[in-house]
Amino acid sequence: MEAVRRGYEPRDAEAFGPRGQAVLRGAMEELRFLLNRGYELKSASTFICNHYLLSERQRMALARVVSADAALEARRGRELAEPPEVLILDGFNTIITLEVALSGSLLLEGMDGTVRDLAGLRGTYRVVDKTLRAADLLLDRLERLEVRRAEFLLDRQVSNSGRLRTLLLERAEGRNTEVRVELDPQVDRRLYGLPGVVTADAVILDRCESWYNLNRRIIRESVPEAWVVRLF
Repeated sequence: MEAVRRGYEPRDAEAFGPRGQAVLRGAMEELRFLLNRGYELKSASTFICNHYLLSERQRMALARVVSADAALEARRGRELAEPPEVLILDGFNTIITLEVALSGSLLLEGMDGTVRDLAGLRGTYRVVDKTLRAADLLLDRLERLEVRRAEFLLDRQVSNSGRLRTLLLERAEGRNTEVRVELDPQVDRRLYGLPGVVTADAVILDRCESWYNLNRRIIRESVPEAWVVRLF
């Protein structure tokens, strides 16, 4: 299996190094100011990022880190301190972030406490050498948490989603946690209104009934060497 650094970008070392972080913190504070006054994220982000002459990766990072205070408060109110018996996982969102962590590539801590990557799917995915380890970390943690059933939702239209489904089911054999994996054409919408969701997608976090911050716990305890940038 090919060795791949998921989400790796050589210029991240400079763009998110000490100087880059200082610039991003200034931009973050200004963007947060505008969001708290009702400005829409896309237009406010474009205005601030143009002012600070941020790169495309830095622009993506800012949009994924910052949220309005009202949104943050609402998400905290829906966050679960302990996992329920059944968790419903945004499959690609969860697996890819763990692959990025294992690759030593850039991760960002959001203001809501989630950990996000900049890898992106864009309709394509392939199983790499980090996938097996990411799946095992995830399944090990679910078992230790005594989660009775874990339901993975994978985007049907993404290439190799079927292969990832097979891999997850194979790695789950013989475990105490029952694992189901479903290919769905609209994963985001399926997760709206549901309890016990695992994702770092802000849109889903704002629309689910409740969520559990699983990846942050896994990365902190099992991948402490991961490169996680905190801008606030």
